[in-house]
Amino acid sequence: MLHSFKSLYHPEMCGTGKAAQNNAMDDIVRQAIAKWPNVPDCYGWLGLDARGNWYMRDDQAQAAGPFAPEKKGDSNAASKGSLLQHEKLIDFIQRNYESDASGRWFFQNGPQRVYVELEAAPFVWRVNPAPDFGVTAHTGQTARVQRCVLDEQGRLYLETDLGFGLIHTQDMTHAADAVVQGLWVPQEVQASALPTRFGYACSPQAMQKDSSIR
Repeated sequence: MLHSFKSLYHPEMCGTGKAAQNNAMDDIVRQAIAKWPNVPDCYGWLGLDARGNWYMRDDQAQAAGPFAPEKKGDSNAASKGSLLQHEKLIDFIQRNYESDASGRWFFQNGPQRVYVELEAAPFVWRVNPAPDFGVTAHTGQTARVQRCVLDEQGRLYLETDLGFGLIHTQDMTHAADAVVQGLWVPQEVQASALPTRFGYACSPQAMQKDSSIR
């Protein structure tokens, strides 16, 4: 299904400059959904890593294993796929990035949903230094912090008005300053419990395979 993923992308659909600062789906995408409402969903072809980078995963990458390491220390270099670097394509993906009722995040590629494999969480947050500690998603959207979470590996997460996400490793110093100042009070939660607790699916592909077996 990789050919259909590429064929629906055109640079003129994506505009220029930064990603849009809102959740509005592109008009051309809405029109495609209305015109072709029954296009099959796509699983396993797109991944979001813990640093907010997007990866395209071909058949070879998917056959090599899951997008996210199953255990700490496992290597997923072969199964991660190819890093996307085309800015307009990335902007297009991020403007049309949403979730369904089951907590599965997807990129609406024209009439087709391309479900996203998550290495950590649906969002990756960048944090500004003091005094404002502003939070911005990997999609370019600004977020309002509602809750702070700490897992057993020392990773810090934020629940926001946009959704749940992991703080980028490069901004942990700023996040630590916010914690020290009492602006964010971390609640300890096991990493394995986060998807259920905050309503997201790390591997829609695995969920799809499980449902097809039953």
